[in-house]
Amino acid sequence: MNATARPVPTAASFHRRGVQRRRRTIFGLLALALVAPGPGASAEPPSDTPVAAPVAPPPEDDWGKGSGKSYFIPALEIPAFEWLLNRFDRAVWGNEIYGTTWDTGWRHVNHGPWTFDTDPFAVNMVLHPYQGSLYFGFARSAGLNFWESFGYTLAGSFLWENFGELGNPSINDQAMTGVGGSFFGEALFRMAGLLLEGDPKPGFWRELGAAVISPPTGLNRLAFGDKFDSVWASHDPATFIRWRLGYSHTAQLSDQGFKSSVDRDEATGDFSMAYGLPGKPGYAYTRPFDYFHFQLTARASTGVGKRPPFENVEIRGLVYGSKYSGGDSYRGIWGLYGSYDYISPEIFRVSSSAFSVGTTAQWWLSQYVALQGSLLGGLGFGAAGTIAVQGTPAVGERDYHFGLTPQALLALRLTFGKFAMLDGTAREYYVSGVASDNSDGAERIFRGTASFTVRIFGGHGVGIQYVQNRRDAYYSDLPDRHQTIGTFSLAYTFLGTSRFGAVEWRDPPANPR
Repeated sequence: MNATARPVPTAASFHRRGVQRRRRTIFGLLALALVAPGPGASAEPPSDTPVAAPVAPPPEDDWGKGSGKSYFIPALEIPAFEWLLNRFDRAVWGNEIYGTTWDTGWRHVNHGPWTFDTDPFAVNMVLHPYQGSLYFGFARSAGLNFWESFGYTLAGSFLWENFGELGNPSINDQAMTGVGGSFFGEALFRMAGLLLEGDPKPGFWRELGAAVISPPTGLNRLAFGDKFDSVWASHDPATFIRWRLGYSHTAQLSDQGFKSSVDRDEATGDFSMAYGLPGKPGYAYTRPFDYFHFQLTARASTGVGKRPPFENVEIRGLVYGSKYSGGDSYRGIWGLYGSYDYISPEIFRVSSSAFSVGTTAQWWLSQYVALQGSLLGGLGFGAAGTIAVQGTPAVGERDYHFGLTPQALLALRLTFGKFAMLDGTAREYYVSGVASDNSDGAERIFRGTASFTVRIFGGHGVGIQYVQNRRDAYYSDLPDRHQTIGTFSLAYTFLGTSRFGAVEWRDPPANPR
């Protein structure tokens, strides 16, 4: 047996690995913006060229100091955006809802009352959080830190609720826009920053890609020139990017007491990114969302009927915490996480913004096998409900239920060298009658996902996936309802890195026996 001792990593080797990973990350994000990456220089420097030790990144406080930071500009941008949005809504939907004046706004501020609104589910739980992400992005890209931008997002939501619509201010919108929008906005801001990093003066395609991901970032960089041309320092996180494009078949397994069925074939697309995976030497978790997970799944149905194009948007990130270790093979982080989820599997839907306590870790089980996972449990504000077969509810009616939402998540990924990956996620939500306008109702939602991916060559692979969703609803004035639906998928998979996201990859021996 010819065992060869592994050389001790040096600062220079870590620097080279960081350069390689950065370029792979940029490739993955360029794909997000439908931009093909151009050929670059070799990731390895010439052997006779000395490699400088990595320079420590500036602390967070240096982001946006001096001329690169402004509290005033986002304080103007957010109301200006809301004024334009209100005028657009008036032109499309009329003055019955959006014909606001200063008098109606101040009446809301002084007298309220704050209520739960009756907007469609997708408006309340997708469009409002995305609207909040724009408020957040205006502040974040103007040099403000996470918590300052969080405050601007809450203030922007409060302003819209009182002055943007004639209806009473909405409790649910304040929660989803202010809190969910902040988590949404930070993830988009970080991804846009990764695309801009690595070049002192990013080119046109990188700037365009960043603007597609985070429009406020692109707007501020374009409108204010050198004032906001600095790029957020990511500190070179370990990342894993995955694209999937394929075919799925959905079949309803059961819907107790109701005669309805689902048998649908459709094209699906999925993008997911893990940012700041634990295990990388020298990477710290001192800022909110130094670790986060983002996933977006879209569908293009071949059947009849109008449905939202997004099946799920899932975001979770470490808001405050620290890292820990156990021996030479176990690395992790733990603390307070923030999350925003939207899940709509054909016949029902659930969404929430939440804070959870939990951990994310990686464990090398052997030289070639690594186990990564997250375990979270917390409390949020959410909504859930069935999707009526007849279509949208009547104006002024709501076919879903709000309430405080205890929830839990377990996500595991088992990687087998460079060749295969087994993924599984289980999550559960309990939308209670607490902090609700229907205290006699409750919903329990479960979603389980299992997938297996095999690499064919390079970053290309194929994968299969099965998703099962279950809804159990209990209301005093309605019969209990139990719905279960399953989806099988076969997809081409593009991987942004060659290691399935495992950190500190261990290359196999040159001549394995």
